[in-house]
Amino acid sequence: MLRLCSSSSTRGKLLKDSKIEFIQSSCNFDEESISSKEAREFVYLATYGKFQDALNRYGFEMPILVADTVVSVDNKILRKAKNYEDAKRLLELQSGSKVSIITCMIYKSMDKEMIDTSSTEYLFNKFNEDDLNEYLESELWQGKAGGIMVEGFAKKYIKEVNGYESTAMGLCIERLKEIIDFKRM
Repeated sequence: MLRLCSSSSTRGKLLKDSKIEFIQSSCNFDEESISSKEAREFVYLATYGKFQDALNRYGFEMPILVADTVVSVDNKILRKAKNYEDAKRLLELQSGSKVSIITCMIYKSMDKEMIDTSSTEYLFNKFNEDDLNEYLESELWQGKAGGIMVEGFAKKYIKEVNGYESTAMGLCIERLKEIIDFKRM
């Protein structure tokens, strides 16, 4: 059993689908306080800030898992969309582009600690305007880094992929399972 310190339903689903027992708790860290414009550094600082908050709130009664994800196009960080217009702008930047989705996670138990930063690279075909508008109207982009859902809307536009889909969904489940399985040995 671990404590997932994230309100992300997608991260919860990844753990559930992998049959990893967890409880989900919130953590409170102001990502706006981060000034870094470099994607890997930004995602690490956000994850570490969440980790510090989780430690202060929950201690080590059970292992802690925190994560953060950013999307990057042409070395620009695409954060969560603030509104419909912002979501449209972010998605249009990704349409027909090479996109990096970077997830950092920290797992800590009494005897193990893992800090992992993984990225998955996508090359997307140009998004169909009607599909894009339908996706925007659905509001499924809300709360998603870059507004993108590689497991949903963007799936049919993937031309090339290099990396794990789970990383793009917000948690590199393959790496997490390695540390958890190692711990059980």
